[in-house]
Amino acid sequence: MKKNMGSADRIIRILIAAIVAVLYFTGTITGTVGTILLVLGGIFLLTSLVSFCPIYAIFGFRTCPAK
Repeated sequence: MKKNMGSADRIIRILIAAIVAVLYFTGTITGTVGTILLVLGGIFLLTSLVSFCPIYAIFGFRTCPAK
């Protein structure tokens, strides 16, 4: 698995995941929409930690700097 995410992209995804988690656990977003956003936030967090996004790979998109 080759890295395809840059540091700015990773930081943005981690921030989005944290915001969604806070909103979900404080009860601001609830129900089905809250659950879907929480799962999406988890996916964002996971892809940020491994620096690889499968959707980026499908479309050949990279945000990491060229070596």
